[in-house]
Amino acid sequence: MNTDGHLQAYLERQGMLKLLEVKDSDIRVMTLQQGWEAVDKGIHIGGAMSATIPLVSIYYGGIIQADVAYPTRPGQDLFVLSKGHAVATLASIYADLGYFDRALLTNSRSVDSILNGHPGPLLPGIHIPTGPMGQGMPVAQGLAIVGKDSPNFDVFTLTGDGELQEGTIWEAVMYSAVKRLDNLCVIVDKNEGQLDDPTKTAFPMPDVKKWFEAFGFRVFDVDGTRYAPIWDALKEFKYKPRDGRPTVIISRNTKGMGGLSRFMIKHKVVLTDEVTHQELTLQRELRESRVREFIEIFESLNADVAGAAIQSRLVDAAKAMNLEVAVSKGRAPVVKAVQVPVRIRPAVSRDKVIRYKAGELPELDRSKEYAASDIITRGMNVFARDRRVASVDADLGTTSGLETGIGLVDTRRAHNTGVAEANMMCIGEAHAVMGYNTWVSTFCPFFNFNVLRRIAINQQERIETIAMKDGWLTAGHGLDLTFLATAPNFETKTNGATHMGNDDIEIFKGIAHLKIVDVSCPYQLLGIMKWIMEGNRGLIYLRIMRSPSKVIYDKDFVFEYGQGYVLKESPEDRAVLISSGRGVHELLAAADILEESQIRVRIVDMPSIDETQLLSIYNSNLPVIIAEQNNGYIYSEYQRLLFRNGETIEASRLTAINTLDARGLPQFIHSGTYRQLIEKFGLAPEQLAETVKRML
Repeated sequence: MNTDGHLQAYLERQGMLKLLEVKDSDIRVMTLQQGWEAVDKGIHIGGAMSATIPLVSIYYGGIIQADVAYPTRPGQDLFVLSKGHAVATLASIYADLGYFDRALLTNSRSVDSILNGHPGPLLPGIHIPTGPMGQGMPVAQGLAIVGKDSPNFDVFTLTGDGELQEGTIWEAVMYSAVKRLDNLCVIVDKNEGQLDDPTKTAFPMPDVKKWFEAFGFRVFDVDGTRYAPIWDALKEFKYKPRDGRPTVIISRNTKGMGGLSRFMIKHKVVLTDEVTHQELTLQRELRESRVREFIEIFESLNADVAGAAIQSRLVDAAKAMNLEVAVSKGRAPVVKAVQVPVRIRPAVSRDKVIRYKAGELPELDRSKEYAASDIITRGMNVFARDRRVASVDADLGTTSGLETGIGLVDTRRAHNTGVAEANMMCIGEAHAVMGYNTWVSTFCPFFNFNVLRRIAINQQERIETIAMKDGWLTAGHGLDLTFLATAPNFETKTNGATHMGNDDIEIFKGIAHLKIVDVSCPYQLLGIMKWIMEGNRGLIYLRIMRSPSKVIYDKDFVFEYGQGYVLKESPEDRAVLISSGRGVHELLAAADILEESQIRVRIVDMPSIDETQLLSIYNSNLPVIIAEQNNGYIYSEYQRLLFRNGETIEASRLTAINTLDARGLPQFIHSGTYRQLIEKFGLAPEQLAETVKRML
C-alpha cells in the first residue's frame, strides 16, 4: 500500500473510532436521563459508566450479529449481561437499537415498569435475569455450548472484577476451556471497585490475566478507557482464526469511568437535579467536541475515488449506529442522532412436544425390581432421538442414568460438569432458554439454592411476558427444565448426613414455579418422563429412588401433576395412609400386615400434592397417617391446605410420622442401613401397622 493508501486507511479507522465515541456520548446521556427519571432517581452509576465502552463496541462496532426483530431466531449471536447492575447502560442501547420504545426508560425500577434494577426477560431481547452473583457468565458458557452445534453462533458476556469473586465464575471458566468454546468471548470490566469500596476490590486481583491463561483462555489485557484496544480485541475474536480457546478481554479502567464528575465514582447513587444537569451538560459538550473531530477526519479524506469510498463507508457505519452524517454541498457535515422505531416482533412460537416411538419404551416385569437410573437410561435412549433433549450431570451420571441414556444417542447433548453443581444448573438453564427439554441431575441436597431461585425468576418473567398482549416472547418460550434429584428420603443410606435428602423439598417448596414430584415406582417414573416430554411443563424437581424397587403401577400408567393415586381401597377402610417415594412400598407392606388382623386401610401415593383429594380424605372423617421419609412435606402442605380452606382442624385425626425431631423441628439424618433408618423413625411396615392399631 502506498503512503496515501496508508493514510486513507488510518483516517478510516480514526473516523470509525470517533463515531463510536460520539455514540458513547449519546448512550451516556440516555443512561443518565434514565437514572434521573427512575422512580427512586437511583442508578448503579459506577458499573454502568465503566461498562459503556465494551457495550458500545459490541453493539455498534460491527461485532455482534444479532437480529433485533427476532432475538430468539436460531443462529444469531447472543449477549449476556452477567454484571446485571449495569442494566441501565444496556437498556439505553436496547432502546436505541429498537428492542423496545424509549418511553420505557422513564419511571424505571418502578413496580409499574418492566425495566427493573437488574435485567430479565421482562425486558425485550433479554434472555436471562442476572444480578451481581456471577451466574450470567456460566449461562453464557452454556449458550456457547449450544452455539458449537449447527447453526453456529458466538456468545458475548460482560462480567466484572467484583463478580470474579464468585466461585461459580471459575467453575464455568474451567469447564468452558475444557470444552474448547472458542465461540465464547468474556469481557471483564475490571474497574477496581465494588459496593463497599468503589475505589478497590475486596479481593485484590493483580494477576487476573495469569489466572485465565492458566485455565486455558486466550487473553487480551487492554486499556478499557479507550475504544481502540477493546474494539481491536473484539475484532480479533470475531474475525480472525480461532484455536479452540475461549477468549477473555480484560478491560482495565476505574469505577465510574467516562463520567465527568467525581459523583460518578460510586456503586449506586441517587441523582440530584443539580448533579444530573451538570453531568448532562458536560456530556453534551463532549459530544459536540467529538463530532467536530469526526468532521475534521471526514473532510481530510482525499477528494478522489478512494477517499469518497471511505467517506461512503463511514456514512454507512454511522447509519448502523443510528447516526446520520448529513453531507450537503458548501456546508460542513452534521452528525445527528436518529431515533429508530421499535423493531422487535413477537417471537415465533415453539413446538415443545418431544417426538418418540412409544413402542420402543421399556416394558417391565412386575416380578422384578428396577433401579430408577436404569429406567432413565432406557427411556432417554428413546426420547433423546429427538434432538431437543439434553442433559447435564455433576459427576453423578451413573446415579441419574442421564449421561448414558442420552449419550447412547448423541454425546454432544449429554454433558458432565464434574463436581460443579451451580455450573451444571446454569448450563441446563442455557439449553432450556434455547428450547431444549433439559435435564440436570445431582443428589437432592446438592442443588444450589440461589441458582435455582434465579432460574425460577427467569421462568416467571417468561410466563409474564408470554401472557402480555404485545409480549416479545410467545407460546413455547418458557423453560422446560427438570432437576432430577437422586437419592431422596432414605435412599442415601450409609453415605452420611451431608448426602441425606430429608430436608430438600421443605426448603425448595418456597421456590415459585417449581413443581415437586416424588417417584415411587419404575412405571410411574416412565409415565412422568412421558408427561415431561409433552413439553411446556416448566421447572420440575423430580426425586427418584437410588436403589431398585418393585413395580407398583401398570404399563399404561398416565401421570398428571397435582394428582394422588389410590393403590388400595375398600368400603371397610378404617384409616387412610399417605406417602410418596419408597415410603409407598412400606405402606403397602403395612396394609398387608393389618389385613391379617382384619383391618383394612386405604393407601394413597401422593407423588405431587393433590389438594382436592387431600380435602376429600379429611372430610371422610377417617383417621389419617402421613408417613414420610423426610421432614414432612406432604404433612406441611396438608396443614396449609386446611387452614387456607377455612376448615376446623381436628388434630387428633392427623398423625404425621416423619424425620422431624420430638419437638417437630427439622434435623439432619445420620447414616445407617435403610432398615435401621426406617425403624429409627417408626416408618417400618410393622411399626406403621402398630401405629394404625393404636389409633383405632
